[in-house]
Amino acid sequence: MDPERIAQLRLHASVFCGRVRDWLARMPAKALVMFGLFLFAATLMALHTAFAGKDATLHLKVQHSFRSADLTVWIDGDLAYSGKLKGSAKKKFGLIPDAVQGSLSQIVPLTSGAHQIRVRVVSDDGAAQDDSIAADFSPHSERELSITARRNAMLLAWQSSNAAAPSGSNWVARYAGTLMLTIAGSIISALTGFALRELPAHIRSRQNVEQKAQSTAAGR
Repeated sequence: MDPERIAQLRLHASVFCGRVRDWLARMPAKALVMFGLFLFAATLMALHTAFAGKDATLHLKVQHSFRSADLTVWIDGDLAYSGKLKGSAKKKFGLIPDAVQGSLSQIVPLTSGAHQIRVRVVSDDGAAQDDSIAADFSPHSERELSITARRNAMLLAWQSSNAAAPSGSNWVARYAGTLMLTIAGSIISALTGFALRELPAHIRSRQNVEQKAQSTAAGR
């Protein structure tokens, strides 16, 4: 982007921020507090909406033999995770260099139900391994997927010992979601009560001001 365009964007942003500051400065203190509470409640509702649907967990545990590679995971065709794999040469008996080894542990939230998991590993020299596996996720559960990636093969396997283990992080997420929803509901109720209480008085005040203005104009 050229410097002139950047300068124009900065100017427009500065003007907009100035107008917002002027508008906020003219607002009564009560209105500012209510506006802040409304924004806070809207944020809580948005966070709850974003995370409420993901009530299960996929735990990726990767063992690989690459110094560097890209790991990509899709769930039902949608990109769920993308990251780097790093490995280093292990020394046998602490002296003799052995094969390169590396590992990764990653948590991926998802909705409960049946899902198709696709995993792709691509090393820096272009060697690629691609495989898929399916599983059914119970609500509020965690399943651990073991991924063993080598230059010439890749193996995906579910770890049965953790197949239906309840996830502590999911419990925390459920509790946090309920708390956010409760707080947001309380704020919205308070705002509604404030509006029902203050709005008639505000309307009467405006009508009185208009009537006085009309009387003054008529007297002239």
